[in-house]
Amino acid sequence: MIEFKLPSLGADMDEGKLLEWKVKPGDAVNKGQVVAIVDTSKAAVDVESWQEGTVAELIVAPGEKIPVGTVLATLLEPGEKPGAMRPAPKSAGLPPSAVPIALATPVAASAPASRRMVSPAARKHAQEHGIDIDTVPGTGPRGAVTREDVEAAVRAKPTAQPAAAPLDKSAEMRRAIAAAMARSKREIPHYYVAESIPMGTALAWLTQENAERTMAERLLPAALLLKAVAVALTRFPELNGFFRNGAFQAAAKVHVGVAISLRQGGLVAPALLDADTKPLTRLMQELTDLVKRCRAGSLRSSEMSEPTITVTNLGDQGTEAVFGVIYPPQVALIGFGRIVVRPWAENGGLKLMPAVTASLSADHRVSDGHRGALFLMALAELLQHPEELNQ
Repeated sequence: MIEFKLPSLGADMDEGKLLEWKVKPGDAVNKGQVVAIVDTSKAAVDVESWQEGTVAELIVAPGEKIPVGTVLATLLEPGEKPGAMRPAPKSAGLPPSAVPIALATPVAASAPASRRMVSPAARKHAQEHGIDIDTVPGTGPRGAVTREDVEAAVRAKPTAQPAAAPLDKSAEMRRAIAAAMARSKREIPHYYVAESIPMGTALAWLTQENAERTMAERLLPAALLLKAVAVALTRFPELNGFFRNGAFQAAAKVHVGVAISLRQGGLVAPALLDADTKPLTRLMQELTDLVKRCRAGSLRSSEMSEPTITVTNLGDQGTEAVFGVIYPPQVALIGFGRIVVRPWAENGGLKLMPAVTASLSADHRVSDGHRGALFLMALAELLQHPEELNQ
C-alpha cells in the first residue's frame, strides 16, 4: 500500500486546500499523472502522482484544508489486491463528505423507506421558502405534512448570517512569503557577490538569430541568461541543491526556479526542469508557457516542489541590480538587473557597452565567496559564446 501525501509546493507552504480529485477508487494511476488540484496561498496546483498503482482510497474530501504531509489517498501497488473497506471514522462530528471513499466490495443498498404523504400546498410552500420537505415533521393524518407544518418550519428557520468576508488572497500570499523569507534570513548565513557582464556579443547574436525566426519563435535575453546559469551550475554543484537536516544535498539535475511576479501582487518561483539540457528554443517556449500558466493560477506540483536554485530577473522595468533572499531549503539565488548601456573599457579603449549586473546570494554553510565569484566569472564567459548555449 502506497500513501499519497500532500507534498510541499514551496518553502512558504505549510498547508493547502483540496479543491478537486481527478481520480476515483479503482482508477489506474501512472507516474506523473495529475490526480488532484490543491489550492495554496499562491495558486491552484495540479498535484501529480510520483508512483504507479491503483487508487484504493480517497481519504481527504474536497474543500478540506490540510497541512503538508497529510495522507490524501492510498494506492495499491501493481499486483496488490484490495482488502475490505476500513470502518468509517468514529468522530461523530464528521460530515458525510469527510468519510474516506474506499475501493471495496459493493454493499447491497437498504430498502427504500415508505413514501411520506405531503399535501401539494405544503410542498409548494416549502419550495418557495427553501425548506427541505423531508425534514419537516408531519402532524396530519398518518403523519402527513400539511401547509401548517411548513409554516412552523419557516418560523423556526434561523436568520441567515451575513456572508463571511472573502479571503484576501494577496494578503495570505504576503504572509506566506514573509514567513519563508524571515526563516531564510534567520537560518541561512548569506553572502553576496556581483559581477557586471558585457552583453554586446550576446545581444548581437540574438538579433541575428531572431531575424531568421518567426515572431512566435523569437528568443528573449531571459532565455539566454537562464541557459547560461543552468550550464554554469553543472560546474559548481555546491550551489545547486538543498540544505536539509544539517547537511548539504547536491541535486542530481538542474531545475531552475524562475521568480515570476503576479498581477495581484506577490510572486511564485516554479521550475524550468532540466534547464541545462534544453536548446534555447524549447527553453523559451517553456518559459513563456510557465509565465502564462503561473499568472492564470495553473501550475504543476513538480514545477513547485523541484526547483534546485532560483533566478530572479528584473527585466527592462527593473533596477540595475538585485540581491535576493535564498528560498530554503535551496542554497543559492541568482539575480539579474536590467540590461543598461554604460561606458566600458576594452583593449585600452573606451566604448559604450550593454551590460547586466549578475548577483549571487549563497549559503555560507555550503560555499564561500571565492567559489561564488568563480561561478559568476564562468557565467560571464558563457554569455560571450551564445551560439554554444543554443544546444
